[in-house]
Amino acid sequence: MQETWLISAFSHGQATYRHPRKWKLRRLLSFISHLLCCALDRRLKNDTSRALAGVTVNDNMKNDDLENLEGVGPAIASRFRSAGMTTAEVIVVTPPKEIAEKTGVGFNTVLNIVESARKMLSLNFTTADELWKKRQTMCKCSTGSKNLDKLLGGGIATQAVTEFIGEFGAGKTQICFKLCVTAQLPLEEGGLNGSVVYVDTEGTFMPERIAEIASASGLDPEKVLAHIFLARAYNSSHQGLLIDHLFKFCLENNVKLVIVDSMIGHFRGEYIGMGALSERQQALNSQLHKLLRLTEAFNLPVVITNQVQANPATFFGDPNKPAGGNIMAHASTHRVYIRKGGKGTRIASIIDSPSLPESKTRFKITEKGVEDAQEGKEEAKEDDEEAQVQPK
Repeated sequence: MQETWLISAFSHGQATYRHPRKWKLRRLLSFISHLLCCALDRRLKNDTSRALAGVTVNDNMKNDDLENLEGVGPAIASRFRSAGMTTAEVIVVTPPKEIAEKTGVGFNTVLNIVESARKMLSLNFTTADELWKKRQTMCKCSTGSKNLDKLLGGGIATQAVTEFIGEFGAGKTQICFKLCVTAQLPLEEGGLNGSVVYVDTEGTFMPERIAEIASASGLDPEKVLAHIFLARAYNSSHQGLLIDHLFKFCLENNVKLVIVDSMIGHFRGEYIGMGALSERQQALNSQLHKLLRLTEAFNLPVVITNQVQANPATFFGDPNKPAGGNIMAHASTHRVYIRKGGKGTRIASIIDSPSLPESKTRFKITEKGVEDAQEGKEEAKEDDEEAQVQPK
């Protein structure tokens, strides 16, 4: 009987009779497949956490702010911490819908918790002079070049996303390497006195180059490297998971600077053609706004690098323009365009900023990372000739 059913099923291409044993076997296989998918998803999240530091995250670190919020008990607080919502500041800057999706807490309950967090932080209207006084106390991280620091208004500012734009070999990654070193210096020496998270999307992070910069600057290379937490992002989804995890990781590891090099690389490689442009821009916009919220929640600077794209129809001036379109332009607080100059120098230009004037300066890449470049008559003439090639 069983042999006859098997022959009939395979000879006619489909079974006309649902065998009980085979139907149960299919349900069992479907259930096992579901369990495997869940296990792989948990494994990916665990690998993402380990990729950020290569160290075990301290799960015992707590923050009393959550328990002080109205409607937050031990169970809800545990859910919030597991989702990276570790402080009242993070809860306030995160959209309620996103909090509900990540924590599994009811939307109405989340709204009440967010309102309680806002009351705790006294997030009401304030005067412009109070904000001005507050911003004068903001920290800034030196780039190692006085010229470049002056261009940036004193250095890389906290509570802001600074974007470095340029073609390959322009020096974007070298600036990031130098910032990995200077960010660990004390505040009085132009640093941020903390650790650095480096999200590498292109596989260009070189620890030996960091060690060279640290040694040339009179620092211990091993100590400097020990306070840089590297995460290699292999695709845009993985990049998004790493950014999500930063809200928990930065608090637990005294992170004072976050670098994403580069922000746009995976998106340009995965979303091909005009048909995928809308989906790409939405995904990119989501990650950029999470980084913006990160800067405000933890009072730290975020540095991202961006590629360029050429316009073949351009016959005069620089054919390159920043990739990412308006999404990148609106999300970045300060945009710095870098191009190669004469005699091995680099020219950095402010192309968009709410507080910095459109100006430019020169620097050079050396053993110490980034240093000032002297500007002579030839360089000044070159600047005048190329004044109209800056991308808009």
